[in-house]
Amino acid sequence: MDRFRIEHVSIFRQLLKWSFIVIPIAIVIGSMVAFFLWSLNLAIHFRFNHPWLLLFLPLAGIVIHILYKSIGKSSEKGNNLIMDEIHQPGGGVPKRMAPIVLFATVITHLFGGSAGREGTAVQIGGSIAQMFGKWFRLNGRDMAIVLTSGVAAGFGAVFGTPLTGAVFALEVLTIGRVRYDALLPCLIAGIVGDLTVSAWQVHHTHYHIDYVQSTSGYWLSEYLSIDLLLLLKVIIASIAFGLASYLFAEMAHRIKAFMLKVISIKWLIPVIGGLVIILLSKINGRPDYLSLGVDPEYPGAITIPSAFREGGADAWSWLWKTIYTTITLGTGFKGGEVTPLFYIGATLGNTLSGLMSAPVSLFAALGFIAVFSGATNTPLACTLMGIELFGGEYTLFYAVACFTAYFFSGHSGIYTAQRIEVPKIFDAYFSKDGSLADANRRREHYLSRRLARYRIARKKKS
Repeated sequence: MDRFRIEHVSIFRQLLKWSFIVIPIAIVIGSMVAFFLWSLNLAIHFRFNHPWLLLFLPLAGIVIHILYKSIGKSSEKGNNLIMDEIHQPGGGVPKRMAPIVLFATVITHLFGGSAGREGTAVQIGGSIAQMFGKWFRLNGRDMAIVLTSGVAAGFGAVFGTPLTGAVFALEVLTIGRVRYDALLPCLIAGIVGDLTVSAWQVHHTHYHIDYVQSTSGYWLSEYLSIDLLLLLKVIIASIAFGLASYLFAEMAHRIKAFMLKVISIKWLIPVIGGLVIILLSKINGRPDYLSLGVDPEYPGAITIPSAFREGGADAWSWLWKTIYTTITLGTGFKGGEVTPLFYIGATLGNTLSGLMSAPVSLFAALGFIAVFSGATNTPLACTLMGIELFGGEYTLFYAVACFTAYFFSGHSGIYTAQRIEVPKIFDAYFSKDGSLADANRRREHYLSRRLARYRIARKKKS
């Protein structure tokens, strides 16, 4: 009985401790995210009314480059810096990261760069959490928990998904392992961050899945409660979602690496990126793939909400958005990857629904969460996101889509600091990777060896 009392007194103390620490942090993060979302919305709609601003995207890239080189310093590592600090504390997350990334992201969107907002919110969360952690004089373990909670608060606040934010922060750090020591602080942070944004009267986009009528008449329909034919279509589509995740991650990393290797004058990199985005927009003749892709710039524009309707996306909208975003982020502009991943997934789901005679809104929703799942290696968080955003009626399909995309994205992802605890493939060749950065190096080494063999073979023939 005494042991029972002692244990539960300790539990209650831990609850009070983390509530006291996390709640003020989450309120500040939520408030700053609310200001960020308000500023971002203002910038995007200002560009809608002044489309000529796109012509100054290269100049905006130079401003962002100078900003990070002069005062940003380690902040340029972004989300990967926060993840590294959680895994192994080093130089810390600088306080300047939050205002710098907020300003740089707003500038990117004001001038038409194709980027997201999650990266900014997560960096705001990590920077503020680190600052409070130093004020509270936390030890290394508690500081890691506070940083993880900051990620949860930022993510939950920016998308209006508090439970997803909590689980995302716990799951994204390491493939194959969830950090349960930060479970309660992350949940508190996600809820408080989201409530704070709501209190500031900043609202999120709502999505809806139309009623899906089950296929009737096949020989097992009277025995099974699930539509097996629709489930099969979901699995096939989810393989495509996983491959789209892989394509996005690989393009983002390779464009950045190529630019850094080939161009010695670094401020020219964002200039070239901006010019390419302008050229692509002229080729397309439409601004649909610029910026977030949530609000329409004109009636009939292709957006994430439009992808939930039949005819709301072109066949290659997902690929165009992949190209625009990977060029924008790979050449030094700032923002997140997640909202563009939502766009890519929703428009790809729209396209596949037409090819497979499947429900449009359901497949758009599945692509929305599954491409994100594959690119971030967070299938549990993305399944919960489906429930929070679209309702729980199709939870089984959410899970199938997210888990399938997770496996088919391979050992790739948008966060190179993500560690691999349990590889997706139990093979000695893949188990040598300690992080996604190691996996990237392995692929590059494999590719260089194949190219070398190809050159040798051509020389012998000639």
